[in-house]
Amino acid sequence: MLWIPVGGPLFPQNRLAPPWTCSDPDPPARVPAHFLLGRHEPIPCLEQPPVSSLPSTGRTLAEWISASRSDFAAAAESLRTLRETLDTGSNAWISRIPAERLEEQIRRLQQLPSSLPLYGVPFAVKDNFDVAGWPTTAGCPGFAYHPTHSAAVVARLEAAGAVLIGKTNLDQFATGLAGTRSPYGAVVNPFDRAYVAGGSSAGSAVAVAEGLVPLALGTDAAGSGRIPAGFNNVVGLKTTRGRCSKQGVVPACPSLDCIAVFALTVDDAAIALDVIEGYDPADPWSRSDPTTDSAPSIPKSLAIPQSTEWFGDNRAELAWLGTMARMEDMGMALHAVDFTPLFELASLLYHGPWVAERHAALGGFIEARPEAVDPVVRAIIARGREFSASDVFEARQRRQELLREVRALFASHDALLVPTAPSHPLLTAIAVEPLEQDSRLGRYASFVNLADCCALAVPAGFRVDGLPFGISMIAPAWQDRRLLAWARVWQRHLPSLRGATGMPAPSAGAPPAPVITKPRLAVAGPYRPLSRHSGWQQQSHLPNSKENHV
Repeated sequence: MLWIPVGGPLFPQNRLAPPWTCSDPDPPARVPAHFLLGRHEPIPCLEQPPVSSLPSTGRTLAEWISASRSDFAAAAESLRTLRETLDTGSNAWISRIPAERLEEQIRRLQQLPSSLPLYGVPFAVKDNFDVAGWPTTAGCPGFAYHPTHSAAVVARLEAAGAVLIGKTNLDQFATGLAGTRSPYGAVVNPFDRAYVAGGSSAGSAVAVAEGLVPLALGTDAAGSGRIPAGFNNVVGLKTTRGRCSKQGVVPACPSLDCIAVFALTVDDAAIALDVIEGYDPADPWSRSDPTTDSAPSIPKSLAIPQSTEWFGDNRAELAWLGTMARMEDMGMALHAVDFTPLFELASLLYHGPWVAERHAALGGFIEARPEAVDPVVRAIIARGREFSASDVFEARQRRQELLREVRALFASHDALLVPTAPSHPLLTAIAVEPLEQDSRLGRYASFVNLADCCALAVPAGFRVDGLPFGISMIAPAWQDRRLLAWARVWQRHLPSLRGATGMPAPSAGAPPAPVITKPRLAVAGPYRPLSRHSGWQQQSHLPNSKENHV
């Protein structure tokens, strides 16, 4: 086995890391063949080793809790070891818990009842969440300040017995979808370090994918809690706006910002939601849950895009077609519909006056300290000064018109199903076209917040090049638990791995769930049959080129 040295801005010393990265045009698969989508014949493959050799690598919430309850001394030692070995060369971390503070947390745990729902569980938060006594940087050292109180959701997790182990890297001021706009280094993908990890909550997703923590928090205004989940083979829950308090979180777009949860499993995301949700009078954007359904039904009628855009990424399209075949096998009713109103909402976000909200939140600092801000981030937020009050109200009017069409869509379908991202770009592509790549990455994600929806990104196997492929289900506000119920069924049907650890997911060996309904398909638009299935294949804007890199 050959090993290569790596380092990062938080951990400047060189460490050893396994060389399973590959940037060849068609690299060998790094996962078992039966996890791959888009190709049905057996192919040669290499088992990917875990990204960390810690005994605690890849533990779920239940496994951490069980370890803490059964042998507290050993669990405490695992936390100490974890703190010392966070560096994997991925640039996922900005700061870690000081040793003396960790000892305080361990002593605190000893005084708490072991019945707490997150007893002894390590977690991470994106570094735009306040933690008392820790600097908050939002990915900008010149912006850093030292809060005296923790964000409300951080306090809820700690009260439930969880232990904050570190704060994670992000696109500066949560402005970006690639995870590359940070003075702490571009966060790299643990499956192939030539590719992006996704953003802006890049570090949180990678920390979970590498099996270091089973739970991490991020934020999401346009896909930042879902795209990193899709690129790192983890679960990413974008909660309903206002469901979880944003008190103590650095704002990006306050009217759109949502708390995001990253986890290795759907069950873990659901447990975390139970802990962090709740109305908060200290948060002006907080809302009370109007629903009372404690046992939500599973969505059965799913609207999918009538036509898809992959920006030349053939392997993503193949994985999507494989996913649709699995959905058909599960008995899901897939309805191909026109997503034009949703795409127009996304265009309003990217090209309309909502960027002025970012300027309202951060423009004062950026204008006072322009040299402290990433040039791309500075240029994006500076555009907020270009819009008039009339522009804002015209955009709000158009949004309301589009929301009427979105409501009509949900009146005839339980949920939307989309690829989490249409392509998986190289780091070099982001460097050349940062704004264009952001727009592409948000193709199926950026309309969700303006539409006042919740969304859940889940792993959907691996592309034929071994990179993860993810899908997202989208539903109206307050249907978060309905999405989680569907995702549990999906996990039982799909063999999966725990992030990038190489370890099988807990449900990978579970028996298939019962078929939900007799397979049926309502379509609109041209389709061509798949040879293996009695189903279909969507119209695509896929170019003839076989090159998948953007």
